[in-house]
Amino acid sequence: MTIVIKKCTLEDLRILQEISYETFDDAFGELNTPENMKAYLERAFNLEQLEKELSNVFSSFFFIYFNEELAGYLKVNINEAQTDNIVDEALEIERIYIRRQYQVQGLGKHLINKGIEIAKEQNKKKVWLGVWEKNTGAIQFYRRMGFVESGAHSFYMGDEEQTDIVMTRTLI
Repeated sequence: MTIVIKKCTLEDLRILQEISYETFDDAFGELNTPENMKAYLERAFNLEQLEKELSNVFSSFFFIYFNEELAGYLKVNINEAQTDNIVDEALEIERIYIRRQYQVQGLGKHLINKGIEIAKEQNKKKVWLGVWEKNTGAIQFYRRMGFVESGAHSFYMGDEEQTDIVMTRTLI
């Protein structure tokens, strides 16, 4: 079993879009209306938006490969690229998605650890993320990874307001 994490570049734009659509739909498609899913996917993962995010010096995307197959990705933000000003001196893990067929291989742990590594390199004191309150499996995973619930904020899926639990991990 080989696991490789590679930083994404603008050359990866279309592949990033494909895996973003696939993994987000797999994770949340059955729990939201088709209209709200379509609206969110088109807003968050259109090529122009992803190119803007990939070009932002305060955001980074990473692909994770399992046995040379693209299995998932991670997006981290620092400074003004963070989606909310929740935690000072922190790095945000905005997206962490694993393709369905590669889940339960420990890849999420590798991506969390990559985010923590980047935070330490940037001299950040905390790592934070938002997770949908109904995503109990992810919440349990983040707890196992040392994150604790520290608040909540709104997340919009199309025209529906949902609640994300904010979870943080203090770095030593």
